[in-house]
Amino acid sequence: MNYALIAQQVIEKLGGKENISAAAHCATRLRLVVIDEQKIDAQGIENIEGVKGQFAVAGQYQIIFGSGTVNKVYEQLSQQLNINEMSSSEVASVGSEKQGLLQRLVKGLADIFVPIIPAIVAGGLLMGIHSMLTAKGFFVDEKNVVDLYPAIAHLVDFINTVANAPFVFLPVLLGFSATRKFGGNPFLGAALGMLLVHPALADGWNYALTLANGNIQYWNIFGLEIERVGYQGTVIPVLIASWVLATLEKNLRKVVPSFLDNLITPLCALFITGVLAFTLIGPFGREAGSLISMGLTWLYDSLGFIGGAIFGTLYAPIVITGMHQTFIAVETQLLADMIHTGGSFIFPIAAMSNIAQGTACLGAVVVMKDAKVRGIALPSGISALLGITEPAMFGVNLRYRYPFIAAMIGAGVSSAFIALFNVKAIALGAAGLPGIPSIKPDSLAMYCIGMLISASIAFSLSVFLGKKAQK
Repeated sequence: MNYALIAQQVIEKLGGKENISAAAHCATRLRLVVIDEQKIDAQGIENIEGVKGQFAVAGQYQIIFGSGTVNKVYEQLSQQLNINEMSSSEVASVGSEKQGLLQRLVKGLADIFVPIIPAIVAGGLLMGIHSMLTAKGFFVDEKNVVDLYPAIAHLVDFINTVANAPFVFLPVLLGFSATRKFGGNPFLGAALGMLLVHPALADGWNYALTLANGNIQYWNIFGLEIERVGYQGTVIPVLIASWVLATLEKNLRKVVPSFLDNLITPLCALFITGVLAFTLIGPFGREAGSLISMGLTWLYDSLGFIGGAIFGTLYAPIVITGMHQTFIAVETQLLADMIHTGGSFIFPIAAMSNIAQGTACLGAVVVMKDAKVRGIALPSGISALLGITEPAMFGVNLRYRYPFIAAMIGAGVSSAFIALFNVKAIALGAAGLPGIPSIKPDSLAMYCIGMLISASIAFSLSVFLGKKAQK
């Protein structure tokens, strides 16, 4: 493979050096910011050796090469463009200048939640394992694994403790990430999150019960009564409070003398935000979060299989727009409020869509005659089954359309099925085959049947439509 030639061709097809304002790469893709997208020769890019797909998203033009190859292409590209290596976040920052308000909002939420996903996924998967080990009748009738093997009781209890940690201290994770995104000191954000889950406060998980029993304690500060209740597992209060904290900090730094800045600014910013968090932001955010999660759950439960069909059919098009990034915040809220919501309905539907995209891509392998495209489609389809849909969706399914249509239909039917049986997840994870531990144990059988429905419909339709398209 001549990487210098590939880089030269990429530059030419993107409209020349003067049309590229920034460039970086991630594990599989070149991430470029172009000045005028009208100058891009998309078909020409498709014909470049090694290219597995391309798409425009979040103000960037991204070209899929695959791991290993992309590094070598980028090395030649940066030399020919005579630019310094940039990080993906720096390119994203440049690209965001071209985005509209809604796109910036979606990107903002993604920037806050994506960094904390590993912690939530780790805790969530452990929560799924704990549920499997403690669910009666899951492996043996009327007994769980702990009943069969009492010696592992403490191990299972430890697993539960580790699993709950990211959710109990979710405000700490969000406080750090959100404050950094809003331009403040992330460690002040973490301190704010710690304040909201301080052990001296009443447990926020049981707020409704504590309130109903009249056991809420208060701070009485100059006649103002403030509830001494924590915000464990909440999302909205800490997001709003982090924005207030970052805004206060930045404005204080403008007026506080430099020799007092490191003392006065963090003190005032954290204390003022803390007061506002417990008097205004927290109570409002708690109610707003509960209303959102309960409202979405009610809507989903009320629409039943029709709602599942609509959501499942539209999930992949939503992914194309990037709007699915906002689902991370919604899912986190649904999981944090699991007592009322029963879990997340979004994750199982996302899994149905990913399975459909993967098997539709594999169906295309059966009917396609182009060896290059088949070489791209086979690993891309397998990747989608494991929860990574980018190569399949952008490299094959959208390009040839019929696999994408087949996948939408498969996802819609299977999502209607799992909605009919109220399948929900108790954790985040890879939405696909690896997502099995994330599903509620009593829903696992229906989840697996849903995946089979999704796969069979998407695969068979992709083959059928592909053969028709080639006639």
